Formats: sequence, structure tokens, C-alpha cells
Amino acid sequence: MASGRHAVARLYNRLSAGFSCAYVYTRLLALQIERPVLSNMQGRHARNTQGSQSFRERARTAARQANAKGSTVSFADGFREARGEGKRWRKPERKPRKPKKMNPVKKAINDWCNRLLGVVSEGSFDQEEEFASHKTTRDYICNTIGTGAWGMVFPVLTIVVTQLCGVEQAGMFSMAFIIGTLLMIIGNFGMRTYQVSDIKQAHSFSDYQISRVITCIAMMVVAYVYCGIRGYNEQMFTICMGVCVYKMVDGLADVYEGRLQQMDKLYLAGISQAFRSVVVFLVFSLFLLITRDLGLASIAMAVAAVATFIVLTFPLALLETPKSRRQSAESVIALFKQCAPAFIALFMYALIDNMPKFVMETALSYDNQLYFNALYFPAQAILLTVGFVYKPLLVRMAQMWADAEKRNRFHLVILAIVALVIALTLVVIFFMGWIGIPIMSFMYGIDFEQFRGLSYIMIAAGGVTAIIDFLYQVITVLRRQKSVMKLYVITFGFSLFVPILLIDFTGLPGAVIGYLIVMTILLVLLVWEYISICIDLMHHPERAEAVVAAERRASQQEAGMAGRNASSAAAARRETPAEEPIREYTAQVYHEEEPPHGQPPAPRN
Repeated sequence: MASGRHAVARLYNRLSAGFSCAYVYTRLLALQIERPVLSNMQGRHARNTQGSQSFRERARTAARQANAKGSTVSFADGFREARGEGKRWRKPERKPRKPKKMNPVKKAINDWCNRLLGVVSEGSFDQEEEFASHKTTRDYICNTIGTGAWGMVFPVLTIVVTQLCGVEQAGMFSMAFIIGTLLMIIGNFGMRTYQVSDIKQAHSFSDYQISRVITCIAMMVVAYVYCGIRGYNEQMFTICMGVCVYKMVDGLADVYEGRLQQMDKLYLAGISQAFRSVVVFLVFSLFLLITRDLGLASIAMAVAAVATFIVLTFPLALLETPKSRRQSAESVIALFKQCAPAFIALFMYALIDNMPKFVMETALSYDNQLYFNALYFPAQAILLTVGFVYKPLLVRMAQMWADAEKRNRFHLVILAIVALVIALTLVVIFFMGWIGIPIMSFMYGIDFEQFRGLSYIMIAAGGVTAIIDFLYQVITVLRRQKSVMKLYVITFGFSLFVPILLIDFTGLPGAVIGYLIVMTILLVLLVWEYISICIDLMHHPERAEAVVAAERRASQQEAGMAGRNASSAAAARRETPAEEPIREYTAQVYHEEEPPHGQPPAPRN
């Protein structure tokens, strides 16, 4: 009997061990610790180094304990006990993933926001500059993008207004934009070129800021008074003031973007200009799409322009340029005196250029404003394209003129640019005759086929204005920009009666033809003046040296005046590496003197 009981006990222990093994394997699979294949499971556990024993050793130990004589411990209990002696197996940790690279645009926005938060928390703009200077290629690309975006705001917005609000309101918006662009010349006061060429900083940046604030306030006062005198209704008054605020911000931002250019960071100025233009376009279009209210959209455009100035332009100029010395009332007054001739010339030119539009406002309906400006936009493309070509060459042209042996090349460059303008004008005429008119009709939703002949005349006028713009720059290089004033006075006299007579007789065609006639008169006068200057300097070469000497004395007087206002100008500001390359090319071109103080005509809308 005893042997029978022992045999039953051994059988029970073996069965219990077998069921326990099955139980253990089932539990391990349920806990998803090992793979279902036994061989793989044993191999994986054999490689486990976290426990004190391998799986096979723990199983053998539990089996020996269960099979021992007189043992009352089952295989499962023994396996659990052996398993508990070591650390429980844990899933190995995954390797940390590499952080994803942030989008460059998003990174730039985050970095800029951090800098602005730093300014707010510290209450100061005294931070280390993060953007390099003297990036010629970047300067050219970004400035081109910024200028192009600024020039495209008006044409694109007129298309948006025409599609959403109709021709009449688009004409009202066009007239408001013309008024704002004209008054923006008051805000700029012809200071941009003078500021950029002030390499020795005879006037502090604080002087330029104060003078610009004064001119921008004067601009808005004139805008308010003009709208009141014209007797605009509530809608037109709102549209005009909204556009004028936007253009005022453009004028105010110009002095800060000029500061960036002065410190050889023109590409930052281009980014600022492009950002403001894009934001204004998006905000205006969105509000007009939602509300269909042109006055409300104009106010939104003004608010967006102010926001971009506060968020980007203003802090960017102060963070990325050296700290300026304190302002001086005497220096501000001298700055106004120096820039007054350029301002008067620019303002008179703008009046001549826009006189047909002001005459149309009194004699024709507002839809004619849209037609006139839409026909002018292809002509403006000629002006902008030629400007992109010749403006980078102005420094070389000044070098050629300074060297008497290379002056023949100077004249050849002028002839080449004029030939380029003529060729480009013919190309635009061919393009408009081919598919340009249908494209304009599609964009505006208006049949421009009836204006095909006027389109060709306007493009010819655009070529004439491009040559006028270039010749003004040439005369500036020759240091004779003051002689242009009398030419503007003569042309302004013609602009007072030629458009009036033609518009009264023929309407819109008279405005286009009158514009071409007046611009041609100014071109003839400028060509005659250029030829007279060349003949005069050819017979009296010593006069060119006298002009250079006079500029040297004027520069010394300005520097002396600035020295009296500041005990030490060099100590008052931090010297930057950006000044050195500017000083080098200025010395080469102008023999250590400042570049000419004239201001070229601004792009017209």
C-alpha cells in the first residue's frame, strides 16, 4: 500500500509539474513578455541579464524541487520562488529619437518673439546684434523682393476691389491711393538718400527720427485738410484717411529701413518692407471679402500697417544698429534745410505726374480713375524693371565720371540704358497686343479691348517716364540736381492746362494723351540740360573740381556742427564692422566725400 501511495504521489507531482509548466508558459504569453515560440522564448530569456538566473536554470531548479522525494512544493511554486530571487525582466528602453528640425520660418518667428519678449522684460533695446552686415547678394535679392512687393500692393488691391465691390468703388480707392502716395512725399521729405549717404553720421539717428515724426504729422494734417476742402462724403473720407495712414506708416518706416541700409543691412530693410506689404494685402483682402465695406477694409489696412511697424520695423532697426547719440534742435533744422530742395523737386514731379488724375476727379466719374491706373500698371512695370537694372550701376557710373579718362564709357552706359528702355517698351507693347489685353480683362472683369489704342500710348508714356527717372539719377551723379528745379517749374506750367483742355474735349483719351505730352516735354528739357552740363564741363573741367571742393567744405561744416552738439561723436556710438566697407566704396567713388544728397523720384502708382 505504501509503495502504491508513493507511486501515486510521484505521478501527481509529475502531472502537477507538467500542468505548472503549461500554466507558466500561458502566463508569460498573456503578459506579452515573450514570443509564442518556445525556442525563441527560451533564447530570449537566456539572453536576459537583468535576473540572477536564466529561464532554463529556474525551470530545472523548480523541476528538481518538485521531483525530490517527500517534496510538497509544486513546480509552479518553485518556479515563482526562483523567479523572485532576481529582478523582474523589463522591456528595454527605446533609443531616444532625434529631435525633428524646426521649419526655418517657424524658427525665425520663435527667435524674433523671444527677442521681443526680452525687450519687454528688460525694458531696453540693448541686445547683441544677430544679423550680419555686408551681404551684397542678400541685399540685392531681399531689397528687390521688398520693392517689388511694395510696388505691387496698389495694382493687386485695385483688382481685388474691382472684383468684390465694382468699378466705381475701385476708382474711389485708386484716387485715395494716389492722394496717399503724393502726400507720402511730405512724410519722406526727400531724406532717404541723404540719410543713407550720411556715412560719417553728421546727423544722429535721433535727428532723423524726430524730423520724420514731424513730417509724418504734417502729412496727416495736410491729408485731413485736403479731404475737408474737397468735400468728400463719409465713405470717401474714410477710405482716403485709411490709405493715408497706411502711407504715413510707409513713410515713418522708411527712416528706420534707411538706418538699416546705412549700417549695411539693406536686406533687413527689404524684409521689413515685404512683410508690411504682404500683411496689408492679406488683411485688406480678408476684411473686404467678409464685409464688402471698402471703408472698413481701409481702416483694417491702416491698423495692420501700424501693427507691422510696432512688431517688426521699429524694434528691428533699434536692435540691429548701433545706439544713436542724442538729438539736437540745431541739427534737425539743418537737416530740413539740406533736404528741402530734394523734397520740392520730388513733390513737383509727383504733381506733374498725377495732374491728369486730379483733373479727371473733377471732370469725370471715378470709374475712369480705375481705367487710367489699370492702363498705367504695365507702363509702371517698365519703370521698375529699368530701375532694377541701372540702380546697381550708379556707383560704377560715379567712378567713371570721377575719372576723366573713363567719361566716354559714362556716356556709353547712358546710351545703353536708354536703348534698353526703348527695347523694353517695344516688348511690353508687343505683349499687350498679343495676350496682355485679354489677361487684364480677365483679372479686372472688364472688357479692356475698347482701350487697346490707349494702352499703347500709355506704355509709350511709361518708357518716357523711365528715361526721365534715369536722367535724374545721371544729373545727380553730375552734382547738378538743383538745376532740375527750373525744368520742373516749366513742366508744371504745361501740366496745368494741357490735361484740362484735352480731358474737357475727349475725356479719358485726353487724359492719357495729355500725360504723354507733358512727360515728353519734361524729357526733352532733361535731355537738353544733360547735354548743356556735359558741354559746360567739357569746356571748363575745373568746375567739376570746384563742385567737389564745395561738397568737401559743406561736409566739414556739417561734421563741425555735429561735433559742437556732441562732445564726442565717436564715443557716443558703437563702431560697427558694417561701416568699413561703406566707407571704402564711398572713398573710392566720392574721394572721401558724401554721395550726392538728391533723392530720385519715388515709384509712382
